[in-house]
Amino acid sequence: MGAPIGNKFAEGNEGGRPRIFDSPEELQEKVDAYFNGGYNTRLVVTISGSVEVPILTMSGLAYFIGFSSRSSLYEYEDVKEFSDIIKRARLRIERMYEENLQLNQPTGSIFALKNMGWKDQQNIDHTTAGQPFSRKPYEDVEPDSKTD
Repeated sequence: MGAPIGNKFAEGNEGGRPRIFDSPEELQEKVDAYFNGGYNTRLVVTISGSVEVPILTMSGLAYFIGFSSRSSLYEYEDVKEFSDIIKRARLRIERMYEENLQLNQPTGSIFALKNMGWKDQQNIDHTTAGQPFSRKPYEDVEPDSKTD
């Protein structure tokens, strides 16, 4: 339902929620703050002691920046002036998951990467050296002759 005629609060409002960030610089500052310690960490025990490891996630980034959902963050990727900032942030998180593939238990990273568009598939070339088969199946097979 639209605003009633004469509603002064609707003047100049073209609809939609206002952006959280007015400039790419503001967004870049928040993204940098997330990657410089705004993330959660987990304690990993090693042979030589324990170390805190960052947990970088898209939902963590979206929450830290002030969005109410990951999809709101992804929508900023469609806005020209913010697109590169979001793409680089996504790539940085994706890189962390890719590096985790080298660890002993990569299952969670595999799952996350598949949700980021990675595919677990094999493409098999069913041709001869990239060229299609030159003959048709059963081309030189003689039909059975009936013996009575």
